[in-house]
Amino acid sequence: MNQINQETVAGGLLKRIVLLLGALLIIVPVSIVVLASFKTTAELFQKPLGLPSGLNLDNYISMFREQAIGQYFMNSVVVTLVTIFLILLFSSLLSYAIYRFTGWVGLVLYGLFAAGMMVPPQVNMIPIYSLVSKLGLTNSITGLIAVSTSVFMPVAVFILSGFMKTLPKEMIESGSIDGANEWKMYTRIVLPITLPSLSASAIFLSVMIWNDLLYPLLFINSNAKKTLPLALLQFQGEYLTNYPMIFAGVVIASAPMVIAYVFLQRFFVEGVTAGSVKG
Repeated sequence: MNQINQETVAGGLLKRIVLLLGALLIIVPVSIVVLASFKTTAELFQKPLGLPSGLNLDNYISMFREQAIGQYFMNSVVVTLVTIFLILLFSSLLSYAIYRFTGWVGLVLYGLFAAGMMVPPQVNMIPIYSLVSKLGLTNSITGLIAVSTSVFMPVAVFILSGFMKTLPKEMIESGSIDGANEWKMYTRIVLPITLPSLSASAIFLSVMIWNDLLYPLLFINSNAKKTLPLALLQFQGEYLTNYPMIFAGVVIASAPMVIAYVFLQRFFVEGVTAGSVKG
């Protein structure tokens, strides 16, 4: 009995040590970035890991007064919100179609979107740019939203279709017997039940789209249409890089996602675990 208790205590202690190390791996870099955003360039090189001499807000003030960070912030907000709305709309419809199609049709449709997750984004850069260029949507927020919607949609289809597969077929059959068509069954039966999974997908996708650099770098070349990750590149020069300014921009860019996750983490956990057990 004592040996079992000792093994339990040792196992619990090991888990706590692992969690502590994981927390340190996250907290230490984040703390360095936040503290460095309050330093001058000279102070950063003199004591890179030390505390700032004071609460110096010059970097944050310069970001809003001289660098139009507000415009970049709003561009990121528009791209992220509109893209997430379109992805959730189309992916929920596609996932419902996969759920309703039985046999090889549903498997093929699901396999196409699963394959879309396996292809690295760099492989599609040239054909996507060629298509967007022919459509005349380069250097536009509309074109960036269209590309982001198509690129990130397989992730949402993968999550939502996995959840819908756990729904009992009898529920849909009862709606069909009552005279409901496919649209009514989708909007009144399936969609309300899928809300936790939709919330988890939205939170997960918002981080990916908000932090995306590849496609804005590929399609946007106008300063007025840059997103936050792309705008941060302009602080890196050929001979001199303003690292404190970059760190201030990183803090500003990361703050919305951190705040959103803190307040919405309950929905994220509920959405991730919603389809793990069949009702």
